Amino acid sequence: MQYHRLPHSSLEVSKVCLGTMTFGEQNSEADAHAQLDLAFERGVNFIDTAEMYPVPPSQPTQGLTEQYIGSWLEKSGKRDRVILATKVAGPRNVPYIRDNMSLNRRHIHQAVEDSLTRLKTDYIDLYQVHWPQRHNNCFGKLNYPYQDEHSGVTILDTLDALNELVQAGKIRYIGVSNETPWGVMRYLHLAEKHGLTRIVSIQNPYNLLNRTFEVGLSEISHHEGVELLAYSPLAFGALSGKYLQGARPKGARCTLHQRFARYFTESGQKATQEYVDLAQRYGLDPAQMALAFVNSRPFVASNIIGATTLKQLESNLDSLDLTLSDDVLAGIDEIANRYPNPCP
Repeated sequence: MQYHRLPHSSLEVSKVCLGTMTFGEQNSEADAHAQLDLAFERGVNFIDTAEMYPVPPSQPTQGLTEQYIGSWLEKSGKRDRVILATKVAGPRNVPYIRDNMSLNRRHIHQAVEDSLTRLKTDYIDLYQVHWPQRHNNCFGKLNYPYQDEHSGVTILDTLDALNELVQAGKIRYIGVSNETPWGVMRYLHLAEKHGLTRIVSIQNPYNLLNRTFEVGLSEISHHEGVELLAYSPLAFGALSGKYLQGARPKGARCTLHQRFARYFTESGQKATQEYVDLAQRYGLDPAQMALAFVNSRPFVASNIIGATTLKQLESNLDSLDLTLSDDVLAGIDEIANRYPNPCP
């Protein structure tokens, strides 16, 4: 396993992070523990979750993912050897988590206490804002939604609340997710101006079908040291090729949950076919090629992989042993130039 220190922190994270959003939906508690055992045996020390998980979110299952991780930490006794990341949900479409959800002081403090209880720990290594308080063009939405907003909660309010929790020892470091270049720079500016805790990471989607991080945010990562925790590196499994020609394998995430349509645009499917063909031309597993590409990017601190079976997890972890040749990388760029970000 390769390890990497997040700039402006003491966190030495594995190059692959175990994503857990299927725990409690597609994966039982026993499945979750088996995945955690395998990942840890292979050197993964970084686990990412969220109070909203599992996905798709629902009131009956909300919090199960953190609970399953918590029961594994308690059983295994490995808490001090794991870097644990979770997230606070913002004010959109999940009112059952907290009434009138907001990223204000009261809600963030309550979210941290609830996560600590479910995770059976007294501290969180990396606490992330799952998405912004304000409306922005995240989750695949194009065109900035100009709206006059009067929530009364500013980024400074959110940052101040997070800073209090760092000072209290309940969280060690903070990060953001589904953020824009403006949002990241605003967090950095306010932290410097007011002497508050600095964000150390950004968790956004990044894969062969969505390389929008490279426009704006990658430069911030380079100059400001706020590196990417890449989620959806396989585009919900689409880049494995298993959904091509309309196939819907039994038990697969996008078979069970048709709401996950982000990576199934017409141009996205054409690009996926070409990436799969490229991998096969060079004798590579398409999923491993897609993951190896993400692993190789200089702004990626850790690649968040998820799996529903141990076989999938093993294969995904094996991507760390794959170095893409110059010819393969040139082929990827050629496809990307013809299909630029087909699934933002």
